[in-house]
Amino acid sequence: MKVIILVSCMLMSVAGFSQGKLPSVRVQEMNGKWIQSDKLSTPGKPLIVSFWATWCKPCVKELTAISDNLEEWQKETGVQLVAVSIDDSRSSSKVAPFVSGRGWDFKVVLDANGDLKRALNVINVPHTFLYDAEGNLVWQHTSYAEGDEAELYRKIKELTKK
Repeated sequence: MKVIILVSCMLMSVAGFSQGKLPSVRVQEMNGKWIQSDKLSTPGKPLIVSFWATWCKPCVKELTAISDNLEEWQKETGVQLVAVSIDDSRSSSKVAPFVSGRGWDFKVVLDANGDLKRALNVINVPHTFLYDAEGNLVWQHTSYAEGDEAELYRKIKELTKK
């Protein structure tokens, strides 16, 4: 019986994942408004979705590295970045000052209930997804080591050369 349940769960995960689109769940913008996650993308432009938390040092390093390059990447490719904070309801009030203190100039949303995290099967942070201009998932990466942002940029450039 346990095997049947396990296989069923795996098949549902694969079926949900294989569609490759950003799921539609509620997330909260920094201004307090609620939006559906599938409205985060800009039609016709690639989208980076990076799951992170204020307490996660590799997450902060990754977002800082991406932020340092984002303006140039956007000029060349039009790519957009949405950082999804998984800080829970007790610590989510720290996210806005944290982002402001680092001068991050990209969209940040809160997933305090973990709905988007669960929908995308995010286990650990950082976890970064790349969607193409049509909204299809084309690449994902977990953890962060210095230089990983260069691989992400290569993937973005591959998407925009087509």
